[in-house]
Amino acid sequence: MEDSEISSGSLDGAYKPLPHFYLAFMVIWFFSALFWTFNTYKNRHFQSSTLQWALATVPAIKALQLLLSFLFWYSCLYSNICSLWLSFGVYITGILFQTATFISFSLISHGYRILCCRLSLSERRIVCGLGCVLYLTLVGHRASIPYFSVILFLDYLVIFYVIFHRVSQNLQALREQLNFIECEDVQAMHDAVHMKFVMLKKFQVAMHCVAVLELAIFINTDHSLENYWIRLLVREWAQYFLLTYIGWIFRPQEMASHFSLMPILKSTIETIAPPIYSISLNEQKPQEMDAETFKEFASHEWHIGVPTLSSHKGRSLEDSVIVMIQHPRAYNLPSLSNKGSPVVAPTFIPASFSEYRSNPIQEQCSILLE
Repeated sequence: MEDSEISSGSLDGAYKPLPHFYLAFMVIWFFSALFWTFNTYKNRHFQSSTLQWALATVPAIKALQLLLSFLFWYSCLYSNICSLWLSFGVYITGILFQTATFISFSLISHGYRILCCRLSLSERRIVCGLGCVLYLTLVGHRASIPYFSVILFLDYLVIFYVIFHRVSQNLQALREQLNFIECEDVQAMHDAVHMKFVMLKKFQVAMHCVAVLELAIFINTDHSLENYWIRLLVREWAQYFLLTYIGWIFRPQEMASHFSLMPILKSTIETIAPPIYSISLNEQKPQEMDAETFKEFASHEWHIGVPTLSSHKGRSLEDSVIVMIQHPRAYNLPSLSNKGSPVVAPTFIPASFSEYRSNPIQEQCSILLE
């Protein structure tokens, strides 16, 4: 480790509040990361928490950056030793924090674990590519390499364009689903789809504030030391409130029924959202079909089901695999006159059937069909 000793008189008085400032914000971010981790673990049974665990890296990295900043300035001001390695750690963690933040924003804008269970290959390449370019650009910009300020500005434009474009596309898809639900009177799905729409709408508003904040930081030309810590205080509070607001929107919680949906798959044929039925071995529930009645539904387009606990006693329904079979006579395609039609997924189908089962001891399987 290389250390350089300096006299305290050579430091400007504007830097004196920095150790206390970084210590206070380090405590705030540390407890925020701790609370987020605890809440994610506590509510992991209510929804898939993959997105929430990814978001947990943002406050954790920020808390580490503030801790290193506190150690650097405290040793520099009160021990007259400015550690090169601590300053390098602050430099790296600051870049990692910004990169992790925008990768999290990209995941949310693509609807990861909100509208789809996983991203497509092209979407994963876009997110990873933008994250790598942003990281390298920030390294050059922080190192004051010529022209990297222009490259960083262009990189920000591309990132915000992708985020806002994807959010707009997902909001449009949710509007179409809400219109379909209202027209077909499928109220069982309304609360879940409406919750997704509100979450992404709030995220869109928050991202406008983030864009304004990043633009203000980027074009800031005031480098005077007199109000350095005041400008730093305003920036840190703005970052904290914006990230806390976005984290609150997508916090782990007990979601509305049917919130977890299958990925939206595109098809050349118009997709449908099939109603919900279930096969029962008795007639205690007249609104359901029994096994004999279901055999007569040979002309229906969709037969979808999962095994229940009675057939798989060693597994839970949440681990069951959805089986979707399209009836061969659902569509008469000229090119497939002698073959069965290909399987085409509907617009949205619940990923977990635990919400739809009535009595797993009395049923053989849960069925979706039209």
